[in-house]
Amino acid sequence: MTSKSANTKNQGRLLTEKELLAMPESDYMNADQLAFFRNRLKELEQEILNNADATTSNLRETQFVPDPADRATIEEEHALELRTRDRERKLLKKVQQSITLIDSGEYGWCEETGEPIGIPRLLARPTANLSLEAQERREMRQKLYGD
Repeated sequence: MTSKSANTKNQGRLLTEKELLAMPESDYMNADQLAFFRNRLKELEQEILNNADATTSNLRETQFVPDPADRATIEEEHALELRTRDRERKLLKKVQQSITLIDSGEYGWCEETGEPIGIPRLLARPTANLSLEAQERREMRQKLYGD
């Protein structure tokens, strides 16, 4: 029987969320975890880029609609789609910054305190760059001082 260490059992495949959460704290941001988050971020990046391409195609399709109410509905749908893409554009920037952090070995660590952000938080928000406590402090400051 062979030993099932984290390094040998995961070669060639990505961890599952369950396996990720089951790992000890001492394994925080090891190569397998970084590969998991890199893959998740790359998938998110590709999804955003695909949505942008679809929006571009939709907006290029000019429709002549004689009814002003129908035309207004189409224009409102286009405006909503553009607002959504703008939000995704901002998210894309954060996704790409997170991938850069993985490359530099700084991913998963709070930029304010240097403490681990935590696997559950990164699973919920892979672009997080602050620990939950640091994020709460920042939001409280913004609420109090309007920063």
